[in-house]
Amino acid sequence: MVPPQDFFGILPAWAGVYAALLITVILSSLLLHKRVFWLISQGKSAARFDQPWKRLSGAMSIVFGQRKVLQRVGSIDPRSRKIDLAGLGHASIFWGFMSFTASYALFIFGDSIWPELSKTIITDTGVMIFSAYLDIFAAIILIALGWGLTRRWLMKPHRLSFDLTRNIDAVIVVALTAALMIVTLLVHSLYVASGYDGPEAHVIIGGFIAKGIIAIGITQNSAVVLHEIMWWLHLAVILSFAIYIPFSKHIHMVAAPLNAYFRSLEPRGTLPAIDLETTPRFGAGRVQDFTWKQLLDGYACAVCGRCTDACPANITGKLLSPMHIVENLKEHMISIGHQGPPDPEHVEPQPLIDHAIPEQAIWDCVSCGACMEECPVVVEHVPTIIDMRRNLVLEESKIPETGMNALLSMEQRGHPWRGTQFSRTDWAEGLDVPTIADHPNAEILFWVGCTSALEQRSQGIARSMVKVLKAANVDFAILGEEETCTGDPARRMGNEYLFQIMAQQNIEVMNQYNIKKIVTICPHCFNTIRNEYPQFGGDYEVLHYSQFVDGLINNGQIKPIKMIDTTLAYHDSCYLGRHNGVYDEPRNVAKAIPGLKLVEIGSRCRERGFCCGAGGGHMWIEESQGERINHVRTDQFLETDADTVGVSCPFCLQMMTEGIQAKGESNSKQSKDVLELLADSLED
Repeated sequence: MVPPQDFFGILPAWAGVYAALLITVILSSLLLHKRVFWLISQGKSAARFDQPWKRLSGAMSIVFGQRKVLQRVGSIDPRSRKIDLAGLGHASIFWGFMSFTASYALFIFGDSIWPELSKTIITDTGVMIFSAYLDIFAAIILIALGWGLTRRWLMKPHRLSFDLTRNIDAVIVVALTAALMIVTLLVHSLYVASGYDGPEAHVIIGGFIAKGIIAIGITQNSAVVLHEIMWWLHLAVILSFAIYIPFSKHIHMVAAPLNAYFRSLEPRGTLPAIDLETTPRFGAGRVQDFTWKQLLDGYACAVCGRCTDACPANITGKLLSPMHIVENLKEHMISIGHQGPPDPEHVEPQPLIDHAIPEQAIWDCVSCGACMEECPVVVEHVPTIIDMRRNLVLEESKIPETGMNALLSMEQRGHPWRGTQFSRTDWAEGLDVPTIADHPNAEILFWVGCTSALEQRSQGIARSMVKVLKAANVDFAILGEEETCTGDPARRMGNEYLFQIMAQQNIEVMNQYNIKKIVTICPHCFNTIRNEYPQFGGDYEVLHYSQFVDGLINNGQIKPIKMIDTTLAYHDSCYLGRHNGVYDEPRNVAKAIPGLKLVEIGSRCRERGFCCGAGGGHMWIEESQGERINHVRTDQFLETDADTVGVSCPFCLQMMTEGIQAKGESNSKQSKDVLELLADSLED
């Protein structure tokens, strides 16, 4: 891409190039400041500047390696049941963008000052190879753009059917990109048609087009003039991107790399704590209540629809759309403008909740993390939604009635199971289970959890755990009546105040007994004690039973010997799998059971697992509309023809049991915790 010597005899080429660049940089910077950075600066502080090398290396793989974009390529899309190849098109365009950006720096901004710069840096051979590469890649990008347009507007996959993904903005950017690639090929071809014979002339596609240009009678002198026109037009298209991007969804080209760098380094199931003593407002109900990172998320969003397409609430007909949550927050912020210095008493010109974001959508979330798993630009939807719940509960005293009943039970009785007649230790009757008060030096604290202690069906999991621990001669004890709810339901339903009270109470009890190692049954207890109690000084080694028991089996401490003749389709708990990456251990336990055949629930497994519907407090909050999430999950299980759905979570056990009953399949299908099956396979 050889620059002309001057700008049509008016200015030297370098002067025209850098004058245009300077004007563009000034305009673009002003627009970015006004529409992005000035607005997000009103957000609260967020501790996202630690571990810079870890942040940088992760961001490099996300941005330059396109790791999140390509994570589903080759897998079966759960909705279309077709092989997912969408990421390839985006990655091709991105890598092309990076290649062309490098070429602009070298061939335009470098060679316009000193025509020999590129040849000096990469040699004549390098220029020839790079020019040929750009020539071919321009054609590849045009093909990818054509495929993308066809897919978006004609084939219309579900994730591109939402109103935001049908915006004309997508067409404008595709048109600009296509124009840039077309002009690139024309510059190449006109350079060849002009009779030049430098290393830049050895281009394949440009050379082919040049033959056509010559064949239609365009002279070399005309080709020289046209080459100069196309070269300056090419520069104009490049610089126009910088002006347009602050107004378009493609602002994510600027914000996504920042979002990747400032991503949370905590396990996905970890919610940030609130300093209840110093915070002037609880949660987020106005722009100033969110952190700057939460506000940045809206600009990083690529409006690809992946999050909403994976959301079980949206799939089952609820109002919630994670994409609309972050996008509507951004648009709300832009529409009202900067709201001045932080002021807890300030009232925004328009309300955020129930104006830009429906209140019901906030309560529809089951906090499963499917949106965050699918997001290619590391948007953190769930913490933003929970912050809005915190505002509704603690500032507005708004919460669905069924959720309020669970919170009242937690306040009054230390657990959310209002109406249960069981005590914390009734499940252990006749099992000779020691309490930590009687056996303070126990190696393992078995954290039973509210559901396994107080809900009748789930008590079988706790009894099975005791059988396994005793078979392995594990030195363990329980807290018994000293155990109270971890507070997880309160935190996910937005009552951070109640959560912190319960967490501190449990931490005081466990620290009093000098607890070091904890094994849980419930993934929600596991996630809360492991990832969130350290926020309040509760640092313990915490294992889910599947991790612990997998170790017992591998060490030969237990050996399942009785045949369990069943085909088991394993259901991943969101708080065990997506939030904490525990996928293999429960499957390993199932595989160790003689006679058991393990199958997956189609493509809705592991990272793409489908929530049972109980997360985010929805074990107690009734679903607002549409199908029940657990019924859809049950349908997915029934498609496998397995006779047992295996779980590793008491919430999932209840939801899948109810789903099987609702579908009228109780006579032929069952829901079992993997731990129950393992216990049945051990010697009595």
